[in-house]
Amino acid sequence: MIKKFLNFFRARFRKIILEEKWLDDYIKMGMKVGENCRIRADVTIDYSHCWLIRIGNNVSISHQSYLLAHDASTKKLKDFHYTKIGSITIEDNVFIGVRAIIMPGVTIGKNSIVAAGSVVTKSIPENSIVAGNLAKVISTIDNYREKTNSMLNSTAIYDKDFTITGNISEQNKEKMYEELHDRIGFIV
Repeated sequence: MIKKFLNFFRARFRKIILEEKWLDDYIKMGMKVGENCRIRADVTIDYSHCWLIRIGNNVSISHQSYLLAHDASTKKLKDFHYTKIGSITIEDNVFIGVRAIIMPGVTIGKNSIVAAGSVVTKSIPENSIVAGNLAKVISTIDNYREKTNSMLNSTAIYDKDFTITGNISEQNKEKMYEELHDRIGFIV
């Protein structure tokens, strides 16, 4: 019980205190971050070249993602003593999923989604969804919106009572799991 409490406290401390502090360090080094961004504290940002990184407004970057403005693999080439560097621009209203990797020289266009685990080595146009390793455009935002809207009519939709902040009950946890077995649902 004590271990559980300590882990909970440690996570909350990191989120409340450290999350803002670490981001401030990158901004002081020259990284630009817009307004209303959610960048998780466990995102790895290229500290050695963070001034090459620009993040727009309303951007979400999920857990354990990487923003790498340099690639030192070139130093392994015979008689080549340089590290590849490039800017990273993440435009407004972008979502980057868990463990995505954004490489140097990449711009992610407005209103785009980078799926979890994607490795992005080339720029992504506006209103696109990319997925995979190497990431490829798999849909437009408009097509994704249509598909999602049609799913809304045929799947489970949950309210705040099915969230941690709504104090989800054990019964609702089980109900949600059973209803979402082998299908996708939505939560308000």
